[in-house]
Amino acid sequence: MTIRQINHIYSAPNSHWVGNGFPVSTLFSYQENGEKHSPFLLMDYAEPTLFKPVTNARGVGAHPHRGFETVTIAYQGEVSHHDSKGHAGTITAGDVQWMTAASGILHKEYHSEKMTKEGGVLEMVQLWVNLPTAYKMTEPRYQALKAEDIPHVELPNNQGYVRVIAGDYANTQGVAMTYSPLNVWDLRLNRAGVSHHSIPEGHNAMLFVIKGAVHINDSEIARQHDMVMLDNHGDTLILESMGDTTVLILTGEPINEPIAGQGPFVMNTQEELQQAFYDYDTGKFGVMN
Repeated sequence: MTIRQINHIYSAPNSHWVGNGFPVSTLFSYQENGEKHSPFLLMDYAEPTLFKPVTNARGVGAHPHRGFETVTIAYQGEVSHHDSKGHAGTITAGDVQWMTAASGILHKEYHSEKMTKEGGVLEMVQLWVNLPTAYKMTEPRYQALKAEDIPHVELPNNQGYVRVIAGDYANTQGVAMTYSPLNVWDLRLNRAGVSHHSIPEGHNAMLFVIKGAVHINDSEIARQHDMVMLDNHGDTLILESMGDTTVLILTGEPINEPIAGQGPFVMNTQEELQQAFYDYDTGKFGVMN
């Protein structure tokens, strides 16, 4: 057993609005130290925000993506989705929406009809996950992962449980289909519990404290809305919860391919990026109903 050491801890920056429905803090982006986060490109966190009832749904209107996947994890509230391939759905607390933009798609994200009419608290995470070159131009895909279908792994001694959204935890396979080896684990830890977690050697790894606080490796404390970047070496992470705590752990095998990104497109070369803009401008991403 080798402890995966901490590289850096930092707090979520000030939020900014995406559309008129999502006040988010960007925890990291591929545009800075992207190789340390690969295969993850970006992570946005929308802290709990109360929205009052309105007539027209808040959110983000139709916009394109190519070359990667968007993953939305709902902690509170309801988010609806509609895209140019005919996929549509609403996720509520505990659900996950995993959209593979790949060769190109238009989609819009907005508060559900219920949340629009009744109001409520919204809290969510959105990840951008890179696609290897071989899959960047595959057919788009949409996975609606319901909370009741996401496997739970109980931790020893009533320390809590892990929701295995993607990857593998303690020989339990997550429900999301992925194009490269990665893990998305949603941990719910009980007060004063100590838990050990196996991190694949060679994976980039990081964790975000959604709620509460944790003592990591008997070394440093990460508090609510802190992002923790871990060293590249080691296979074990030790967490001691300091109250009821929710932690999102991300690990992934680096893709190690060139990245050319701008706005809603992430490709490998500038030529591919220019082609993405051309294809979007000429209507090749389809139309929204």
